[in-house]
Amino acid sequence: MSPLEIVAVIVSALAVWTTTRRSLWCWPLGLASVALYGVVFLDAKLYSDMALQAVFGAFLVYGWVCWWRGVRDDGHVVVRPLSARDAILGLAAGGVASVALGLAMARWTDASLPYLDATLAGFSLVAQYWTARKHIANWWLWIAVDVVYVAMYVVKDLYLTAGLYAAFIVLAILGLRSWRVGTDAPPAVQPS
Repeated sequence: MSPLEIVAVIVSALAVWTTTRRSLWCWPLGLASVALYGVVFLDAKLYSDMALQAVFGAFLVYGWVCWWRGVRDDGHVVVRPLSARDAILGLAAGGVASVALGLAMARWTDASLPYLDATLAGFSLVAQYWTARKHIANWWLWIAVDVVYVAMYVVKDLYLTAGLYAAFIVLAILGLRSWRVGTDAPPAVQPS
């Protein structure tokens, strides 16, 4: 456990917590988090996760812009439904990205756990896109991905990060509840 990992954990937890609260502060905190974790994952030879941090950075900027356009008078972001068609397309895109990235990492790098790491990266991108688009279904996907991340980080001896992802599961459950309660949010996925 390095001092950098400790700082990354704290900043990441704050970023996710502010997302559950639908606060615009989640985006700059998220940018700081991905920068820190990019270095942590480079040291751990989790190259898909390292590359994912750079892509997350772009998604975070995109999400920040999207959220600015959807703020209510009370300062909260308006939650939008996800159509069944868009859910299927998103999950299919995550699957394709997972296979392509896994093959690339297995062939051209010394990545540790290349296929698992790539699969988590692929579906994390989908979850991040859904977050940026304000779809409540993002929390369900984050819960699923984070459960597997916990196991992977334990295997890689990144125990503090595994603990963070266990906390992310709890935060995702709270986010799901928060985005439902007190909003006019429709079900997580709408028929097309």
